[in-house]
Amino acid sequence: QVQLVESGGGLVQPGGSLRLSCVASGNILSINDMEWYRQAPGKQRELVAGATSGGSTNYADSVKGRFTISRDNAKNTVYLLMSSLKPEDTAVYYCHAFLLRPEAPWDMDYWGKGTLVTVSS
Repeated sequence: QVQLVESGGGLVQPGGSLRLSCVASGNILSINDMEWYRQAPGKQRELVAGATSGGSTNYADSVKGRFTISRDNAKNTVYLLMSSLKPEDTAVYYCHAFLLRPEAPWDMDYWGKGTLVTVSS
């Protein structure tokens, strides 16, 4: 059984910062891409940032220069440092990973349950 568990969400004022964490656990051989998505009320889920196992990163235009994704591969963990937060960043943030398990011949994708980030004064 593989689990992705997010933490670090909460209420923050505009201009503030938060760091989200996502830990992957279970019988895992390797993890390839790890990503953060978000879903605001009434909107579709969107990709926020991604990081490959080799260290390449990509960001949505709306968060470039404000958010930083990083990984600790030894801990199967991905982080999202969010700075200069805006009310429009309010959403449930989900962790998403492509990983290889011993039971499967190829990578499969998994989702966490999400953590709520609210940006409000």
